Order: sequence, then structure tokens, then C-alpha cells
Amino acid sequence: MRMLSEAGEEVTAVSRRITAAPPGVVVRQGELASLDFAGVSAVFLMVSGAFVPLDDVLGRAEAAGVRRVVALSSQGVATGRHPTVLDDSVRRSGLEWALLQPGAFASNTLQWAESIRSAREVVAPFADVALPVVDPEDIAAVAAAALREDGHAGQSYVLTGPAPITPREQVAAIASAVGEPVRFVPQTREEARSAMLGFMPPEVVDVTLDVLGAPTPAEQEVSPDIARVLGRPPRPFADWASRFAGAFK
Repeated sequence: MRMLSEAGEEVTAVSRRITAAPPGVVVRQGELASLDFAGVSAVFLMVSGAFVPLDDVLGRAEAAGVRRVVALSSQGVATGRHPTVLDDSVRRSGLEWALLQPGAFASNTLQWAESIRSAREVVAPFADVALPVVDPEDIAAVAAAALREDGHAGQSYVLTGPAPITPREQVAAIASAVGEPVRFVPQTREEARSAMLGFMPPEVVDVTLDVLGAPTPAEQEVSPDIARVLGRPPRPFADWASRFAGAFK
């Protein structure tokens, strides 16, 4: 939203619970199923793949004059880990579409913020399994480009960071950004699963742990798509940790 607004676009953010947005962005609470698309030229879609009326929503958008849709999907769709419901609906729409398929987010490490602040430690599984985690700022930049520029129609972009990085290495990067040591405490898969079941469905927990603990070669591969779209390499995890160091202090 911020990047689009700063580029001079008229941006409206719609969600069930949205309460704030960057300067210049209009905020509207509402349901996607009943959204009025009049006057809208492009849509960024971030919804659950289980959103059943998605075909109808995209059909109404097209009928209202929307030209382009960019949807946030997941690398797990490309690797067969996640359902294809959202991607399938977007692809069969009559709109110019682009799909963003990011891997693990750098911002997922914010789940460690409380333990780092209170005890300067992180408890996590798969200490030395590396994934090329992506900076959400890069996802946003690709989304803004695909919404504003021609040449992205029919593209599915896999979005990753510039190099695989392990949880242990992520903790070290956060410690460097904070300026104090942070201890890494290894956790078993079952310990992690028990903790995650407190806020995630079992099937999502199991798939997540499979990716984190036994990623496929494709899930560990660095994608060229961010560099191809933005003309620069993706940001490393250390940059993200430096920008958000305050969350861990």
C-alpha cells in the first residue's frame, strides 16, 4: 500500500478488521464477497485459498471494469505442498493476472521477539536447515510493480531471499542487529508441533514443519524472480533484522 501511495496511485485498503493504513490510503472495512469494484482498475488479492466465492468475486471485478489482479499465493502451491484453489480461480478469471508465490517470510521470526526481549534466547526446531527466507518488503515491491506495470500478465513469480539461511544463522543476525548475544535453544519436531497446535490447525502445522525440517531442493533454491522484476537482488535477512531490531530489544 505504501509503495503504491508513494507512487501517486489512489489506493483503497479493504478488510474485515483493518483499522489503519499508510498516509494517503483510504481504509474501508468490509467483506470481499460484497465489495463494489466500481472505479477500480487493479486489485491486490490476499485471501485464504478456501474463500469459496472467489470465482464470483473476480467475475464481478471484471464486469465492473477491473483490468488486472495480482494475488498473494505461496511457494507451497508450486511445490505441491498447498492447495491450488486460489491460483486456479485467478488463472481462469478473465483478468490480466499475476501470482506471487513467496517462500518463508523473514518476518516470521517476529514470533521470537518476546523471548529475545525477555530472556535473550530463541527456542526453535531444525537449527541448521537452511531456507532462502524472503523480506516482505521485496514481496510488496514485486506486487506494486505487477499492479502498475505491463508485462506481468500470466506470470507466476516465486519469491525468495538471496541465499538460504538457517534458524541458527537468523538468530545470530538478530543478535548482531540488537547488539547483544542471543542464545539458540534447539527444539524437537514434536516440541515444536505441540507449541504450534495452540494457534494453527494440525494439517497446517504438519506441512509447515515438513517444509522447515525437510525442504525439497526447489524450496531451498534461490529464485531469480525478484531480481528479474525489480532489477536488483533480493534483500538479505540481515537487512530485515537491522530494520526491525527495535522489535527484539
